[in-house]
Amino acid sequence: MAEPTPKRRRSGGRAGGALRRGSAAIEQMPWRLPVNPDRPTEPLNEAGVAAIHDGAMRILEDIGIEFLNPEACEILRQAGCTVTGENVRMGRDFVMEMVAKAPSQWTLTPRNPDRELIVGGPYMLFGAVSSPPSYWDVKTGTKVPGTRQTCANLIKLSQYFNCIHFVGGYPVEPVDLHASTRHLDVLYDKLTLSDKVPHAYSLGKERVEDVIEMVRISGGWSDAEFDASPKMYTNINSTSPLKHDFPMLDGWMRLARRNQGLVVTPFTLAGAMAPVTMAGAVAQSIAEALCAVALAQYIRPGAACAIGTFTSNVDMKSGAPAFGTPEYIRATQMTGQLARFYGLPMRSSGVCAANVPDGQSMWETSNSLWAAVQSGTNVVYHSAGWLEGGLIASPEKFIMDCEVLQQIQRYFEPQTFATTADDIALDAIKSVGNDGHFFGIQHTQDRYSTAFYQPFVSDWRNYEAWEAAGGVWTPERAHEIYQKILADFEAPPMDEAIRDELADFVDRRKAEGGAPTDF
Repeated sequence: MAEPTPKRRRSGGRAGGALRRGSAAIEQMPWRLPVNPDRPTEPLNEAGVAAIHDGAMRILEDIGIEFLNPEACEILRQAGCTVTGENVRMGRDFVMEMVAKAPSQWTLTPRNPDRELIVGGPYMLFGAVSSPPSYWDVKTGTKVPGTRQTCANLIKLSQYFNCIHFVGGYPVEPVDLHASTRHLDVLYDKLTLSDKVPHAYSLGKERVEDVIEMVRISGGWSDAEFDASPKMYTNINSTSPLKHDFPMLDGWMRLARRNQGLVVTPFTLAGAMAPVTMAGAVAQSIAEALCAVALAQYIRPGAACAIGTFTSNVDMKSGAPAFGTPEYIRATQMTGQLARFYGLPMRSSGVCAANVPDGQSMWETSNSLWAAVQSGTNVVYHSAGWLEGGLIASPEKFIMDCEVLQQIQRYFEPQTFATTADDIALDAIKSVGNDGHFFGIQHTQDRYSTAFYQPFVSDWRNYEAWEAAGGVWTPERAHEIYQKILADFEAPPMDEAIRDELADFVDRRKAEGGAPTDF
């Protein structure tokens, strides 16, 4: 990694106070890169992994993937693939040769190098909800269109919580901004309100190139410094079944050439866009992911790639997507096995189908998040704030989810399973004997403040105490915390010259019309 230049250094105790920012509203766990110490859950035996791999290879060899991008088709034709119109078939030897070039672990370094992320290995990173068009308004008890202000508020939550490692896309789509320039305003807000790793939507040349330039400006990097290692990332979705569309491939190739982070996530709903069987859905998903990885590696060997899973099932009664289901959990675990088979980092999601921040939303999201833990997922999208299958962003749900994320991170800590003599505590057990208790002994007193996870939104009081305190339900408590965070929020430091350069770039690109639209 290149050493940061003096221009990129910030004042104000960034490595100390900035990383602890937020303690005024709640007491939260410190910033860290969680390390998952558990062996993954592996429902497939060796033959099962081989069967899904072979299924994916046969899809790529015999059926092919539609690449709806002439440039991508031509590149793959030059690589020796069989291209018929937009259909691309590639041999397994070529696919595996390309996949072998991808690193199993890579870094993402935002403008604040103290927020650097490691993607792969035992690391598990959590990001905020991305892309819902609607926002949950707890005061009216209904969803409303997203705005620049509600989007900015959710960016502030993403920055505030140490258990959120990257911002993701728009935490809610600001539909009050015209689509041609929306990306400029949101990226300006994202880069000035947060110093965590940013994201670019692969939705056309202009949006990708604009985000690249704004991220480069924010870090004070030259083009060469920017290209030296990943500073940002994109996620593309296949258009299942068996298609990759034009704009996502365009952005994928542009960011590959600039050596930035690449995540490909097929959205395969079993019974709708993929076979009704989970093994069939996973095989299709793997095929759709690996062909994009192969393209990136042919363009730039060693490009930082990860494969994702968004394989779940539909409600066969209504056709609506379902998340956090037993099938979703198994599909995520199976995909984790295949990701390790290919030596690629893996992305999954913290998702639910619930429409409001209620019990269903939490058990479905918890199922999704623990599936991520069990599968060995490295990057978890939509970890906080997701509702209605990705159509609603909720700040209250965001805060409730962060409680779960902190619990997962505490679960990872070695203190929870340490077996030193002090942890076995035979002296303490002997001192208490058969008749006493452990509350008052020195062994407990020395550890009482750090022995167990301390919640910030859960209420562990009994019913009478809870009722006496007002009987406030969890979403209401979360809303109160949300308001406190907004009131206390301080944006991370940024050089004024860089802030001005970003603003000038936004103004210039707006004057030029931004990205073309048909309205």
